Amino acid sequence: MCGIVGLFLKQENLRPRLGDMLTDMLITMTDRGPDSAGIAIYGDEMDGLKVTVQSDDATSAFDGLQDELTERLGTSVPVRVLDTHAIITLSRDKRDEGLACLEERGLRIMGVGDAMEIFKEVGLPKDVADRFGIRAMQGSHGIGHTRMATESAVTTLGAHPFSTADDQCLVHNGSLSNHNQMRRRLARDGFVTKTENDTEVGAAYISSRIAKGDTLGEALEGTLKDLDGFFTFVMGTKNGFGVVRDPIACKPAVMAETDDYVAFASEYRAFADLPGIDTARIWEPEPATVYFWER
Repeated sequence: MCGIVGLFLKQENLRPRLGDMLTDMLITMTDRGPDSAGIAIYGDEMDGLKVTVQSDDATSAFDGLQDELTERLGTSVPVRVLDTHAIITLSRDKRDEGLACLEERGLRIMGVGDAMEIFKEVGLPKDVADRFGIRAMQGSHGIGHTRMATESAVTTLGAHPFSTADDQCLVHNGSLSNHNQMRRRLARDGFVTKTENDTEVGAAYISSRIAKGDTLGEALEGTLKDLDGFFTFVMGTKNGFGVVRDPIACKPAVMAETDDYVAFASEYRAFADLPGIDTARIWEPEPATVYFWER
């Protein structure tokens, strides 16, 4: 079934409240997906590249990591640990060497980007949000997902969002029927998926289109032609987020917009605590129609 939330802030003064509002929205969607949960936060850009990594062994996985990276890369490497995840800031010219070092240590790379940080784990949305302190996080926009696993196992890697390019990630409600065929096509373009989840295929497809020069809107339009099945996609990028539903649009979706924000959710009740929701423009996204907002 799964639940999706998304929030794009138009006003800078709301940035300190992004994590708090997204957390409330995510928790409201718990009964649509109690297996696992995740959130992507687009926050402040750092002087370098932010890499989110994860390990099941939270007690020792990050021990000595900062010292090892600093020694190997020959420059100071900030490491911020949050439960089973860590945010590493790499100098851009040390990207490849730094990523190789992280993978050698057995760390899973959740996402890379100037602004994006991804946090996802198995468990109830409230528990996942509490573990990472999502409520205190600031930023311009974010997307989240509560999962009820159907086509693959309940694991951290199977949770959403999926990131397949810098500052790009996807959450999805639905099922793709041609994802195995699309995996092979994407691999030829250099986008090799790491999980059995069809959502990762959707993310890689959109990223591959953007890499070839498409805008976010054009990439989302391409899903309507090339991806078979039923789906609602919410895609986050460095500059904004986009929404598209398949032509049948059997999965529930609703949007709200005010002068302060644009919000997406699988159900209206996720909007209940948003400021100014009583005067917001509320609508159901049309089938086979692309919506996106960018800075």
